Amino acid sequence: MAGYEAAYTLPGYRFLFSMPYALSPVLYYTYRMSSTISKEQQLAGQGALVLTAVLWSTSGLFIKLLDWHPGLITGARSVVSAAFLLIARFIVPVPGNAKKEPFPLWAGAFAYAATMLTFVFANKLTTSANAILLQYSAPVWAALLGWKLNREKPHWEHWGALVLVCIGLLVFFRNSLASLSLLGDGIAVSSGLAFGATTVFLRMMKDGNPRDALLLAHVICAVMGIPFFFLYPPTLSCANLLRMAFMGFFQIGAASALFAFGIKRVPAVQAMIICAIEPVLNPVWVLAVTGEKPVLSVIAGGGLIIAAVVFSSVIQSTLRRRN
Repeated sequence: MAGYEAAYTLPGYRFLFSMPYALSPVLYYTYRMSSTISKEQQLAGQGALVLTAVLWSTSGLFIKLLDWHPGLITGARSVVSAAFLLIARFIVPVPGNAKKEPFPLWAGAFAYAATMLTFVFANKLTTSANAILLQYSAPVWAALLGWKLNREKPHWEHWGALVLVCIGLLVFFRNSLASLSLLGDGIAVSSGLAFGATTVFLRMMKDGNPRDALLLAHVICAVMGIPFFFLYPPTLSCANLLRMAFMGFFQIGAASALFAFGIKRVPAVQAMIICAIEPVLNPVWVLAVTGEKPVLSVIAGGGLIIAAVVFSSVIQSTLRRRN
């Protein structure tokens, strides 16, 4: 804890730790959606996506700490997450007027299952920095697929924000881009493509129940993880079980529920831009747990990403008021 407090006093590091408070204008300004969704619903969706990004940001750290095979990690985590989402489904039942749409349900489920599986493998086969950076090519895929499938044509402020996000991520991890594994980096890119597709397919279910697609995705991953349990038996230490419990219930379970709630209320591209906060928070958790201090490029890159979110949000709000 002393190292955590000391790091907070360093110049520039306060910016990273104060980001949750700095996001309040983002939660107010990020909208320009269909008039059928109220401002309060939009704000709730944006807040849910911010919390999703915070929970997702812990994944790289816990995957590295857990000394299990990546296929086993994915499967075991999804068993816990599926149980969480199933309980949540009974507590918060599906609305009676929710549309049943088989194509986005199954497409979203397989896309999200692919996202989770490839991201865990990428974290084991390359650096966490490479994995998260390459996965966050997702906004580009979300923009292209959303334009084609959902007819959500990106506005110019979206494209400008995407450019800033890409530049910010390059600066963010410029000291970590030395490729340690071509296979791992390739898998990370495929994870980004799958993540972008997931956002678009869940967005197609805005009048349905995206939670079912996420629940189905975890069932798929749990089934796929069964062979790894026998091929690579896990070390069932107390620490490993606690890490898995956190990853299953909170890092993926609660995050999946929040993501399903938010994506119904926010356009796909804007959702991906908000979720780009995730890689900014990664070094904060690493600093708090391991004492590893982010370098200047991390702070600079994080600043660009936050600037991209605020830029897109303020422009959208201004255009909405003019219209």
